[in-house]
Amino acid sequence: MTGRLDAFTFAGPAGRLEGLWKEAVPPRRGGAVFAHPHPLHGGTLHNKVVYRAAQAFAARGWETLRFNFRGVGLSEGEHDAGRGETDDVRAALDTVERRTGLPLLAGGFSFGSAATLRAIQEDGRVAAFVGVGFPVASASGPGIAPPRVPALFVTGENDTIAPPGPVREFAGGSAEVVVIPGADHFFAGRLEALDDAIQGFLRALAVEAAR
Repeated sequence: MTGRLDAFTFAGPAGRLEGLWKEAVPPRRGGAVFAHPHPLHGGTLHNKVVYRAAQAFAARGWETLRFNFRGVGLSEGEHDAGRGETDDVRAALDTVERRTGLPLLAGGFSFGSAATLRAIQEDGRVAAFVGVGFPVASASGPGIAPPRVPALFVTGENDTIAPPGPVREFAGGSAEVVVIPGADHFFAGRLEALDDAIQGFLRALAVEAAR
């Protein structure tokens, strides 16, 4: 995997947010944001699923920002039970747009996928969504509308937080759902399959490349 990795901070609604910017493998297609799992359960931008997803985005030509939600790592502010974190995602999308222009992709893992999906509901800049371990069986998931853009949901066969059946029901017929055989919520031993699923979706995604 080529492409430089840059650490930086950017303005968020509750103070500065810590981010890592992964340069895309040419040809560049646009920019992406990928959000981490629950901050109160050890979630950070360094989570292995978040790292692998960012690598997959960059491999398919998407400059990718992964960042720490408010109160995590070097990010300022305090945990806000998903409300403020949704605004953090919006700030991350603004930052990526300033750096890359359009189109934008958005995604996240577990809690991060829920916060991201809330953030993009009325955001016409976002061309597609990737939700990994979307937490339909936890407090983070209920009350969110399905995505209105092309979407991929990836979950593990043995995931109790994102069980395949409820994820398929949530996605309906409007999104692609990939179930990784033998995988748990954290895709232990199945990260390569996760990478393949994301890259396959991005490879087939029909969006106008960034200028």
